[in-house]
Amino acid sequence: MHHPFTPVAAVPVDPRRARVHEEGRQSRSPSGAYALDARPHRPGGAGPGGVFQGEGLLALDPGDGSPVRLWAAPDPVREVPSIRLATAGPVAEISADRPVKEFTGTDIQSVLAEWASGLGVPAPRPAPTVWCSGYAYATEVTEDDIHENLRAMDTLDLPIDVVQIDDGHQKALGDRLTPSGRFRSRRGIAEAIRARGRRAGIRIAPFLVDPGSDLAAGHPDWLVRSTDGGLARAAHHGGHDVYALDTTHPGAAAHLSEVFATLRAEGYDCFRLDFLDAGALDGVRHAPVDPLTAYRDGIALIRAAVGPEAHLLGGGAPILPSIGLFDAMRVSPDTAPHRTPEGGDLSRPGQAAAEFTGAARQWQHGRLWTNDPDCLLARPAVETRERWAAHLEATGGLRASGDRLLTLDPWGVDTTRRLLSGGE
Repeated sequence: MHHPFTPVAAVPVDPRRARVHEEGRQSRSPSGAYALDARPHRPGGAGPGGVFQGEGLLALDPGDGSPVRLWAAPDPVREVPSIRLATAGPVAEISADRPVKEFTGTDIQSVLAEWASGLGVPAPRPAPTVWCSGYAYATEVTEDDIHENLRAMDTLDLPIDVVQIDDGHQKALGDRLTPSGRFRSRRGIAEAIRARGRRAGIRIAPFLVDPGSDLAAGHPDWLVRSTDGGLARAAHHGGHDVYALDTTHPGAAAHLSEVFATLRAEGYDCFRLDFLDAGALDGVRHAPVDPLTAYRDGIALIRAAVGPEAHLLGGGAPILPSIGLFDAMRVSPDTAPHRTPEGGDLSRPGQAAAEFTGAARQWQHGRLWTNDPDCLLARPAVETRERWAAHLEATGGLRASGDRLLTLDPWGVDTTRRLLSGGE
């Protein structure tokens, strides 16, 4: 639903020194502070002299010595207003499409941190250290690859708490309990991981459904529909459109609970939930609830199925509506073995993109959740690996390794061990 923008404030600024912080809508959305003549990194971002837009949060440092001002959603888990800033000479004009509250502070990061602290979210539990398969193997990971890296962790003496299986373990998005041909036994892998004194983790996109899946064929009524009666497109994944599970449907809700209860019973207790924005998709659902309520209720179903002690890491999630739901949260676009994203676009994967937004969201760390700045990639083939490692060391948060461990050289092994040893 679109809402009209109405004026909120007009603030005198020094156009040369002023900075504006845009908060992106979801985990991978570019977020950060810009000069007023800069072009934001969000897709379709304003050109010089154009409009800046934050989703639920927008902060302005006027640059003239006066206090920093923050405009924020009054109830960020229920409604996320879009907040705009447009410049007219030496004045910044703020508008919003729903009500906002104003706060002041001494600088952009501190006013955001004070706002987050004021929400009263309990401090997150210490995050485990993680090895994940996704960056080294993508969807082609096999059971034998997991065993190879398990042995390497012991040989290299790496302090890894959780071994996380990413893409490639399931038959299709939607058929989450049907193993792919690359895995013989999901339970068996969890048992092998636990036998070596580590925890078993798994990555799941709980709300995405591939049109070619058995679930889509057997239960089309479990999918979110568009207002024209067709299926609502949730994402473009694997070269085609995929859809969203409607967790307000009793059958879909029971299915989701069964998936996570089964994984928990098999020995998995660390869950990376990805592409979560699909749970908040606009569309027609079985129950007449708004998208953010459907999203939060869907995550609550998962938490109930896995229990309070399991570790939940969010990704691709609507940021503000996720407050209070997760132990850790990805706070940036994906990193990559290359530094510069395709076309220089900092909304796309690359180390520069992950650094820009990961640094700008430091205010969330320890206040809303443990920040996940994405994996350390330390093998020799990774561009500017020293700079990427320095970024992770400076920002703290969840520490994870994303390399095939046997490809690490001595620098890579030492750096991986050192950063994982310093994880929080």
